[in-house]
Amino acid sequence: MSWGERLADLGYAAGWRLVRVLPEGVAKAVFNAGADLAARRKGPGTLRLRANLARVVPQAGPDELDELVRQALRSYARYWMEAFRLPSMDHEAVHRAIDDASTGKENLDAALAEGNGVILALPHSGNWDAAGVWMVHLRGKFATVAERLKPESLYERFVAYRESLGFEILPATGGDRPPSEVLAERLRANGIVCLLADRDLTPSGVPVTFFGAQTRMPAGPAYLAAKTGAALMPVGLWFTEDGWGLRLHPPIKVTGPDGVQAATQALADVLAADIAAHPADWHMLQKLWIEDLSADRRNALAAQEERRAP
Repeated sequence: MSWGERLADLGYAAGWRLVRVLPEGVAKAVFNAGADLAARRKGPGTLRLRANLARVVPQAGPDELDELVRQALRSYARYWMEAFRLPSMDHEAVHRAIDDASTGKENLDAALAEGNGVILALPHSGNWDAAGVWMVHLRGKFATVAERLKPESLYERFVAYRESLGFEILPATGGDRPPSEVLAERLRANGIVCLLADRDLTPSGVPVTFFGAQTRMPAGPAYLAAKTGAALMPVGLWFTEDGWGLRLHPPIKVTGPDGVQAATQALADVLAADIAAHPADWHMLQKLWIEDLSADRRNALAAQEERRAP
């Protein structure tokens, strides 16, 4: 384990121990101050967030965009503050707050009544962990996939954290079985699968147009829907002043394996509408659009796309 990895592990461990015991007002003030400092320093992550939000809100002038970035960093800081505090929060109260502010539960009920399971496709917006707490109290345990972080001890901390909230966590790599096999089993048993769905700049990502430019999004949600007959349901997430907003959209139709591309584009369109409505709560501090990548990365993706073409 490198010194940097050990430091990250210790930092997250301290967060889970210390932040949850702070008074909520004190914790909020500390995290807001950190977000405002990041906005002033304009480091690489902040500048990338600004460039991404400029695509979401192209009409914003420089001052408006600066303020949007500040609010977005505060939103991202709020996500982490709540992540550290969620294990000790009143989960029934979290469920009630989201339940009162949510819309589209009838879409989930109708999809589950069909008996083929439901895939909830989420963006990196709001607090997806709090949304998971709501789902556990609404429908019981659901399955999701976690990327392996370094060091392994940090990955294990995140798995333990989300399992403590009632989630079933499958490793993206290194598990006893491929996660797609296990997820398909859960869906065939009429279970619920939750997957983040707004970024996959790898050769397996599906090309889509997003806010007018080309990017790639995960094939997994639409592929699983095609394979199992499960409903593919986009989810919108955002923060409210003192709680969380959530919208369950009507399912997207996936017409077999050949329909994965069209379904992923339809999913991108729905996610884009929710992100545009709540841009400050979209936590995308990484490169997303193809034209923002390095020339070498763009060429590698283009070569891969040529090999895939019939």
